Amino acid sequence: MLIHYKCPDCGSDMKFDSESGKLACDSCGREDNIDTYPKEFMSQEFAEGEAVEYHCKNCGAIVLTDADTVATTCCFCGAGVVLADRLSGNLAPLKVIPFTISKEQAENAFVAWCRKGLLTPKGFMTADRIKSITGMYVPFWLYDLRSKGEADAVCTRVRTYSQGDYNYTETSYYDVYRKVDLQYLKVPVDASEKMDDQLMDKLEPYDYRNLKDFNTPYLAGYIAEKYNYDDKELFPRVRSRVDTYVESYIKSTINGYASTSFRRKNIDTKPLNAYYTLIPVWMVSYDYDKKEHIFAMNGQTGKIVGKPPISSGKVAAWFTGVAGVTFITIKTIAWLMGGGI
Repeated sequence: MLIHYKCPDCGSDMKFDSESGKLACDSCGREDNIDTYPKEFMSQEFAEGEAVEYHCKNCGAIVLTDADTVATTCCFCGAGVVLADRLSGNLAPLKVIPFTISKEQAENAFVAWCRKGLLTPKGFMTADRIKSITGMYVPFWLYDLRSKGEADAVCTRVRTYSQGDYNYTETSYYDVYRKVDLQYLKVPVDASEKMDDQLMDKLEPYDYRNLKDFNTPYLAGYIAEKYNYDDKELFPRVRSRVDTYVESYIKSTINGYASTSFRRKNIDTKPLNAYYTLIPVWMVSYDYDKKEHIFAMNGQTGKIVGKPPISSGKVAAWFTGVAGVTFITIKTIAWLMGGGI
C-alpha cells in the first residue's frame, strides 16, 4: 500500500518539515502535527504483483522500488510516498529520530566542511561538484545491554633509592582483581547491507532525547529502507563492540602502577532490549577528478564523515614545513647553547 499525505486545504502533497517537526505543505503553507493529521486525507494506492510496482495517484506514473524500500519519491512529480505494507508486522519500526537539518542546511554545512580541508585539493574545496544530496532514514537496531566482567592482573610498583655508594631498584608485585557489572543503553548498529558500517558508526553520537515513537508521516518526502539483518543476527557485532568498552573501563580502574599484566579477563555481555529504529542521514555524492566520493551527514546533528581526496602537493608542503620548523628549532637551541647570546 502506497500512501500520499494530502493537504486538507489545497490538496497538494505534504512532507515532513525538519525545522517545524510537522507535516508541511509547500503550496499553501499549512502545517499539521504528526499525531493529529486528519487520516481521511491520506491517499492510498495498493500495490500490484509482488508489491514492487505502485502507481502514483498524483500523476499516474509507475513507482518502481527495490525490495528494501519503505519510502521514496515519485521521479515524475516528486511526490513523497510511503510504502506502508513494508512497515507492518515485524518490519514495523519501533522508534525514529526525525530529521532536524533541512536539505538546504545540509548543503551549506557540506560546502563549509569542504572549505576547511587543509590537505584537500583546491578544486575539491570549492565544493561546486555536488551531484546529489539525498535524505534517507537508515535502519538501525538500538541495543540495551548488560555486561559483567572479571579480570585478574599482576601489577608492579618500582622504587629507586641510593644507599651508600650503591643505587637500588625495588620492584613490588601486587595481585589485582576487578569485577564490574555495567549497563549500556541504546547502542546503535546499522542494519542495512547497502550502507558502509564504518561510515555509519562514525556518525555517532545521537541525541536520544529526540527519539520518537514511529509514525509514517515522518518518512514523507524522504527515502527509507527496511532492515536486512534482525537484532539477533547483529548481536555478535554489538557484543564485540561493547566488550571493548568493558575492557577499557576495567583498565581505567587500575591506576598508580608501573606496569599491569592481565592473567585472565572474562567479559559476558547479554542483550536486554533491541529497538528497531530509523536514523536520519543525508547522503552526499560529490564528483571530483572523474571519481564519485560518498559522504554521510548525521541528519540530526550535522556531523559529516567520509574520506575526502588528499592533495599530494599540500601534504609534501606540510611535511616540509614541519621539518623546517624542527630544523630551525634545533639549530636555534644549539646556537643558544653555544653562547650566541
